Amino acid sequence: MKKRLLSILLWSIISAAFIGPGTITTASKAGALFQFDLLWALLFSTFACLLLQEASARISIFSGLNLGEAIARQFEGKSSRILVLVLVVGAIILGAAAYETGNLLGAVAGISLIISWPPYLFVLIIGCLAAIALSIPSLKIIAKLMGYIVVIMGFSFLFTAIFLKPEFGRILHGSFVPSLPAEPGAGILVLGLIGTTVVPYNLFLGSELADKKQKITEMRFGLSFAIFLGGIISMAVLVVGTAVTGEFTFENLVNALSLNLGTWAVYIFGIGMFAAGFSSAITAPLASAITARSLFSKGNSKAWKNTAIRFRLVWGFVLITGMVLGMTNIKPIPAIILAQALNGLILPFISIFLLFVINDPALMGKKNCNGWISNILMGLVVWVTLLLGSISIFRAGQPLFGSNPMEEKYGFEMIGLFTIFISILIFRKVYLVRKSLTNRK
Repeated sequence: MKKRLLSILLWSIISAAFIGPGTITTASKAGALFQFDLLWALLFSTFACLLLQEASARISIFSGLNLGEAIARQFEGKSSRILVLVLVVGAIILGAAAYETGNLLGAVAGISLIISWPPYLFVLIIGCLAAIALSIPSLKIIAKLMGYIVVIMGFSFLFTAIFLKPEFGRILHGSFVPSLPAEPGAGILVLGLIGTTVVPYNLFLGSELADKKQKITEMRFGLSFAIFLGGIISMAVLVVGTAVTGEFTFENLVNALSLNLGTWAVYIFGIGMFAAGFSSAITAPLASAITARSLFSKGNSKAWKNTAIRFRLVWGFVLITGMVLGMTNIKPIPAIILAQALNGLILPFISIFLLFVINDPALMGKKNCNGWISNILMGLVVWVTLLLGSISIFRAGQPLFGSNPMEEKYGFEMIGLFTIFISILIFRKVYLVRKSLTNRK
């Protein structure tokens, strides 16, 4: 029992990492604009998060390598190796930089509800505090303390959602009947809901944090409990968002909380939002640096240790990029949602590499590779994220060419067929590579 509790505490870092300003902003706005219609996206992304994080942790336990090292090993000796590694780390750093902007803006939005200072000053202070935290050994302690505050705020959303007494039938319908409203911004919100739950850089972070001596059953128990709890809290945030009246703003969201929790809601929301943003402002640069190290440190580990210049340059780039963008008077809500959507677009790209690694008998051992049910489920995640990303891009480009209902219908059909074709090609490649490596052994 003790081992299971320790496993839950270990993997709670992942759920605390995705319950940040992005989750609160994206989920509550989805509820405010579309009521319960997008609950299915959170349910899907919770299962997707568990599926992908479990595969990432399993790679570490069975191969002794983290996800980045496993990808680098798989392309060892191939002419495409450097290109693949640069693309992977570039995608992670790009996504993390966008996420970092949202983290800082979310932290500022929270603390600004309590203290009236210029936003740029808050960004500067929070950025400097994050840089200090990234430079000291007690980083995990700081992240855990901040995570506890975020969990307190998460439970406040959970209890508020219960007090609102939403119709259970509407919750079931929204959770299990997928729909994509035709209103502008719906596609971006769905991508945002997925991107804020299945954060691509968390796959690398979770793989790095995985205890290689832990039993698979203990890992799965702790990971399942932590991620499902995070998913339930995220869904509760969306339910609370349905109570927001008028234009969606953080102030109106706080008013909805205050009606059920009292005037002190502004303080728990403000402090919790700040904590969520600040802890994530540490996690995003750190995960980027860990990813870069795992991909490029072979044979030169000293140059990539935590105190080395290369490691610090990576997290420094992500942090400074977020600070610069955060001080340019960008509106926080659109910026946060866009950052989550960008991570939703990057997700299928990283998931494809994860799919190849988890099916590599040379790394995993023949008995520890994915079964075909797991492969089908992972393939479904890749296809859905590819489909939603393509639809969002298609809808974003429609105003340039005019909107025609028939053209839109044919466009969606073509996108569906194209993404299915791409997914089949990926599956075929996985099968051929796995068969080839198995025969070689």
